[in-house]
Amino acid sequence: MKDLAVINIIVALERLGYSVYKNDTKPYNLNIVGIRATNPAINRFNDLMCVFWKYEGQWNIYKMQCTTLPGLHWLENPMNPKGCAILKEDQYKSTYSIDKHNGKYLALCQRLAEVTVYRDDDKDREYDMIASTEQTGMFGINIHRASAYKELERVNKNSAGCQVIQDPNEFQIHMDIVKKAGEMWGNSFTYTLINENDLLT
Repeated sequence: MKDLAVINIIVALERLGYSVYKNDTKPYNLNIVGIRATNPAINRFNDLMCVFWKYEGQWNIYKMQCTTLPGLHWLENPMNPKGCAILKEDQYKSTYSIDKHNGKYLALCQRLAEVTVYRDDDKDREYDMIASTEQTGMFGINIHRASAYKELERVNKNSAGCQVIQDPNEFQIHMDIVKKAGEMWGNSFTYTLINENDLLT
């Protein structure tokens, strides 16, 4: 997915009826899009996070490997008695703001509005996204990094349902972009999660 073009993402978003932010009077009018792999690999960073914006007629994009799914530890040992959180694919408008993840470092945090998750409660090694388990609320489904120091191969405890960027250096570039966007457009961000399949139909 790393060679994905902006136009392919825009076409998919518009086909799904989602907003695409195209006002290019100032830079960093961000579209933040997670793309979940069609065939998820347990405990791996095999999804893609894309941050793109239009300025003076030109699209700019930054892409990062991530996971949009929880790590194996939390699948097998859910924090919530109803089950481990898996963010539902949807567009969450004006839901995120720059804040401290777990009080430790700046990330994009779910502070402004609710999101919908599935609750996977069978503690096996599969991701169960079943409509009857959906729950909507303030769950702290943040967009943050895994390790502060290195690029990890396994998700493990680094996601209990959050959207987690694999490479700390890529995450820092991402946050530099987000901070500039916050200065330009305000500390409120929309996050859209789609599936790899949405790019193909």
